[in-house]
Amino acid sequence: MTDFVSLSPEVAQALADHRPVLAFESTIISHGMPYPRNMETAQEAERLARAAGVVPATIAVMDGSVAVGLSEARLSRLATEKDVLKVSRRDLAWALAARRTGATTVSATMLAAGLAGISVFATGGIGGVHRGAQDTFDISADLAELASTSVLVVSAGAKAILDLPRTLEVLETLGVPVIGFGTAEFPAFYSRSSGLPLSLRADTPAEAAAVLRAQRALGLPQGILVANPIPAEWEIPLATMDAWIRQALADLGKRGVTGKAVTPFLLSRIVELSGGKSLETNVKLFHHNVRLGSAIAADFARTP
Repeated sequence: MTDFVSLSPEVAQALADHRPVLAFESTIISHGMPYPRNMETAQEAERLARAAGVVPATIAVMDGSVAVGLSEARLSRLATEKDVLKVSRRDLAWALAARRTGATTVSATMLAAGLAGISVFATGGIGGVHRGAQDTFDISADLAELASTSVLVVSAGAKAILDLPRTLEVLETLGVPVIGFGTAEFPAFYSRSSGLPLSLRADTPAEAAAVLRAQRALGLPQGILVANPIPAEWEIPLATMDAWIRQALADLGKRGVTGKAVTPFLLSRIVELSGGKSLETNVKLFHHNVRLGSAIAADFARTP
């Protein structure tokens, strides 16, 4: 592991001292939004974690290793360089061997966090089952990672461009606990409500951390998804959002976009259709998840 996973001095010291650390993905920087908003968003996430007494650990593939905890210079590289790879679990070994700069998706970030000994990870939204997957078989590796890597992930549910009912069905089949934070309903990323009920709920960070302790004590391999609804003042109504998504999907079909390019294309097109509102909401919900993730990480670290 030491040959390919490089911890920043700050992260290494925090883990050695059993202090709380919170992981962040890096595709939100390189593929999720334009410069300089991507850099500002990443910096604010790290500031929020530190303000809560938690060490931030943004993860990326750089210079032949999985870097866990990035300097300002490395954050800037991700935010400004062209041709940064989008690295999922399947791409990780190749990107390391080729010494490419890569931004980690949810699946690769979970894997790296698990290798580093980081238990909690905050993101915007996970990947899942794409609409039309019954024909395309387009299902995110994030779901398989949640089934096999014991990291608690805080998100605003799955990205709204996905087939949310089928995403929940797959997570149930894989044995992944999906816990609504302060809600009994799965959030729809930009919107608080999807109409999809959840059977598991936590109302405090301590309750969520207790589930992770129990999961580890039982030796269960799955991660945990904590679904944290966006605050009402920032949400976009589901009906409004769905109209933009349907238009973006129609444009996707016309342009023949496939594979890893699908999600960045759809999110970018929705930003255009919403006049930038979806981007602002994305930033708000991510930082909202950082606050909750920091609180859960802090509570989890109190009990070895």
